[in-house]
Amino acid sequence: MIRAVVFDVGETLVAERGSWERWADWLAVPRERFMDALADVVRRGEHHRRVFQIFRPGFDVAVAEVERRAAGDEPGFMREDFYPDALPCLRGLKRSGLRVGIAGNTSSATERFLVEAGVPADFIASSGTWGVEKPSPVFFARVVEAAGLPASDIAYVGDRIDNDVLPAKRTDMTGVFLRRGLWADVHRHSPEAVEADITIDSLAELPGALTALRAE
Repeated sequence: MIRAVVFDVGETLVAERGSWERWADWLAVPRERFMDALADVVRRGEHHRRVFQIFRPGFDVAVAEVERRAAGDEPGFMREDFYPDALPCLRGLKRSGLRVGIAGNTSSATERFLVEAGVPADFIASSGTWGVEKPSPVFFARVVEAAGLPASDIAYVGDRIDNDVLPAKRTDMTGVFLRRGLWADVHRHSPEAVEADITIDSLAELPGALTALRAE
């Protein structure tokens, strides 16, 4: 029985394209050129921040984030980056009596953004605060701890097979593969994609998918 649903952040609740395009503007790189390079990085299975080194070798993202904020240019997500199906899904799950959490490979600043945006969740966490990143089993142990339930009662929703679905399943959670965004466009063709317990293309599909799973 699923009693809690925990969500990744990027490409799950918020679209990443706007954030990446704002980085392209900061670097004075044409947006489409930057996004094409990012897509190539993702297809090669490299860390997404590798794209910065393509255009600015030695680029220090942390320093640049400070500089951007000092200039009044927020480097993180904005309210308009939320997918239209994200907040309604969270609210609907909470109304149905499920515990809702958010925990992804994000900075503490992103965690604060989600809190300040009033996202309807019982807990919000980040790898920046926890000091451990997915796919580490320690990260998912922290998810279980934050949810306050056995791992078998938790579904974890994310856009990546390697970082989200498979490590969640290894922790005995239900792995939900949300097929949207650059990573999902690659991972949907992975042989391991069939290992997802639930596969959806929109968060609007999630409540029904969870109900169907409970009925099995």
